[in-house]
Amino acid sequence: MNTTQEKYMQLSGLEPLVITPESNFINVGERTNVAGSKKFLRLIKEEKFEEALEVARHQVEGGAQIIDINMDDGLIDGKTAMVKFLNLIASEPDISRVPIMIDSSKWEIIEAGLQVVQGKCVVNSISLKEGEEEFIRQARLIKRYGAAVIVMAFDEVGQADNLERRKEIAERSYRILVDKVKFPPEDIIFDLNIFPVATGMDEHKRNALDFIEGTQWVRDNLPYCSVSGGVSNVSFSFRGNNPVREAMHSVFLFHAIKAGMNMGIVNPTMLEVYDDIPKDLLEHVEDVILNRRDDATERLLEFAETVQGKAKESKVDLSWREDPLQDRITRALVKGIDQYIIEDVEEARQQATKPLEVIEDNLMTGMNVVGDLFGSGKMFLPQVVKSARVMKKAVAYLEPYIEEEKKNNADATAGKAAGKILMATVKGDVHDIGKNIVSVVLACNNYEIVDLGVMVPPEKIIQKAVEERVDIIGLSGLITPSLDEMVFLAKEMERQNFKVPLLIGGATTSKAHTAVKIDPQYSQSVVHVNDASRAVTVVGDLLQKDTSAGYKKSIKLDYESFREKFLNRTKEKEYLTIDEARQNKLRLDFKIEDIKEPNKLGVQVWEDFDVSKLTEYVDWTPFFRSWDLHGKYPEILKDEVVGEQATELFADAQSLLKKIFEEKLLKGKAVFGLFPANSIGDDIEVSPLAGDIEGAVFRTLRQQLKKRDGVPNIALADFIAPENSGIQDYMGCFCVTAGFGTQELAAEFESNHDDYNSIMIKALADRLAEAFAEYLHKEVRTKYWGYAAQENLNNEALINEKYRGIRPAPGYPACPDHLEKLSIWQLLKVEENIGVQLTESLAMWPAASVSGYYFGHPESKYFGLGKIKQDQVADFAERKGIQMEKAQKWLAPNISE
Repeated sequence: MNTTQEKYMQLSGLEPLVITPESNFINVGERTNVAGSKKFLRLIKEEKFEEALEVARHQVEGGAQIIDINMDDGLIDGKTAMVKFLNLIASEPDISRVPIMIDSSKWEIIEAGLQVVQGKCVVNSISLKEGEEEFIRQARLIKRYGAAVIVMAFDEVGQADNLERRKEIAERSYRILVDKVKFPPEDIIFDLNIFPVATGMDEHKRNALDFIEGTQWVRDNLPYCSVSGGVSNVSFSFRGNNPVREAMHSVFLFHAIKAGMNMGIVNPTMLEVYDDIPKDLLEHVEDVILNRRDDATERLLEFAETVQGKAKESKVDLSWREDPLQDRITRALVKGIDQYIIEDVEEARQQATKPLEVIEDNLMTGMNVVGDLFGSGKMFLPQVVKSARVMKKAVAYLEPYIEEEKKNNADATAGKAAGKILMATVKGDVHDIGKNIVSVVLACNNYEIVDLGVMVPPEKIIQKAVEERVDIIGLSGLITPSLDEMVFLAKEMERQNFKVPLLIGGATTSKAHTAVKIDPQYSQSVVHVNDASRAVTVVGDLLQKDTSAGYKKSIKLDYESFREKFLNRTKEKEYLTIDEARQNKLRLDFKIEDIKEPNKLGVQVWEDFDVSKLTEYVDWTPFFRSWDLHGKYPEILKDEVVGEQATELFADAQSLLKKIFEEKLLKGKAVFGLFPANSIGDDIEVSPLAGDIEGAVFRTLRQQLKKRDGVPNIALADFIAPENSGIQDYMGCFCVTAGFGTQELAAEFESNHDDYNSIMIKALADRLAEAFAEYLHKEVRTKYWGYAAQENLNNEALINEKYRGIRPAPGYPACPDHLEKLSIWQLLKVEENIGVQLTESLAMWPAASVSGYYFGHPESKYFGLGKIKQDQVADFAERKGIQMEKAQKWLAPNISE
């Protein structure tokens, strides 16, 4: 059955990328292209594929939503390199989560890539240059492999170099693909050739304009397809003059995106913010890009000499305080300025018939602007949360007047919210940063929020939903047991005949889990929401009276289709029995010289650690990601899209950190231990020590997915010398926290209507806890265990884990079983020593805490367990001495269907 959504391009790595009309420009990373990066070319030539993976990783961390991989070089076996690199990417979840663009001028390389690539990819490219027969043959194969395709504006005559040729080739290609090959039109991307402008040749004057007009024609006349291109080509004439090139890229993109270009290869460091381009430079550049003057090239060449290397200027402008009242209120909300909001709101109250009108008219007018800007990608999450702070301060000022009005007028409560939404972090889970952000954003869009907080049992969610007569229920969770709670709640809502939609969100949730596990349990709408910006759109569509029925039906059909494809894909994968997997275990060569007895065995406790020591160990990239700003630190501070907002957010974080350090607002605590240990099969046995240390047994899980020849099925136990080897080995475990004091500070900020700093303090505590884990691991490696006494790494190297040894954590990919935390807590006496508790779902409290193991073998590495089979679940239950049902509950996300 066709639905509107099926006409959107749907790509995927491990995560889906659906390109809709509302999607922002899709940026394709090209640094994994041997023609686009000298470093990548060198690494591939030298067969340093592991280092080449880092290039791909940096592309994804830097915000690339698709990565373009090209191995076309005379000194490289392109086919072998492509297959090897794609296989390596498939084993790296943080890279393979985005779709791949297989890029080659050689069909044999493209097809080899298609045979191994994970998810739904893009082929770059095919064209009519070798005639229709070959074009159709390649297109049919691409369709069979299930990929999208880039079609070059190129035919038997040559490249399209003017508007009419672009239109002619695009239409001919489209008709062949759609009518003859039956290729899905939404999977077609046209590259209409971006050529340089301002070359001094008259025939090149319209190069940019022809592309822009060609893009508009394609989007108007060839339904559902996309348009892409390599943007840097347009400024080729101005190599060496970056200010002009940056302005040219931004102007070109501004007009091309408006015309319908929705993806392309863009270097983020070579872009200027369109509104920040000096007006004189902007005029000269637009004259060239849009071919507005015959002498445009000459004028820009002359003007370019005056702008090379110019620095940007900025100054504070308070002239807006002279604007009309509504404009001032709107600006205060959009800019997050609260200094003047009380006086402006008071002025509005004096003019209004009743105080509620100030909220319904003046404030909501401003918040509607905030919502529109956020929805269109012109505002970012930290700004919206600041807007909410201004809004709350204004509403708090008005509340006494509204209460007084209520006493005198029964109709004073006539103002109606757009809908009422219950939000809760499910039972056993303590994390709420994401939920709080979504709540703030929805509140900014005039939705009434009923926030039940964290660790909310299902019966309370059900009861409150009925009492409050909510329109939607939103569930959040970070740890894997939360997924099971969500399934249970969906079943209970169905049993009690609920009719309200259910929203699912949180770090461990996914569209796959929502579609496969939760949606079948509830006959009403279930929607996975992966970020705050999407929440507003989803809620609006669910509650829109005229169109909600159609939207709800399309969501159900989409999840049903997704579920069927997902289950079929899972069934196609081959798995080993647990016995076969153990036969293919990782067999390390344990040498006495590789094993170092720790300098100090046993348990140690740090009760009052000065968290200011952690500054240089903080990894800031995840901090920005928690605020929905994507990019790697510090490059994100100069990003052409989010750089300004990232810089402001970072400054606010530094200011609050300074206060935390100076006033000692957060307390750091740690407990860690180093112990003699050996492996017995898939178990690790920790020996008792003198004192009060009884020892422990850690049960590890083994990969069961069938691997290619020579690739082992790994378990963490493989990194510890077997008991029958005669070699005494060692391991460690730890728990650190920077969370004591966080909840009180957050509550204090909330009482002052300051959601921004309430969320900020939790985000900073999380970063300090991770930094504490990094700091302690370094101390263990270099001092307490001492196997890396000479280590001397900077923070970047620490963040990139360039050191020897690993510190995997229960609940994470290598050891997803949270039950092992109980063994760590027992061995280290964590709660008694530092006060960090485990909830019934084994989440740590305070939330800003990290626990895990220490492995020191030189070849120990991180890996993902992936899916396992029921035979290993049964084996695990027997080893743990627990019921099969309990094992299935805790391992559910990793059990193959």
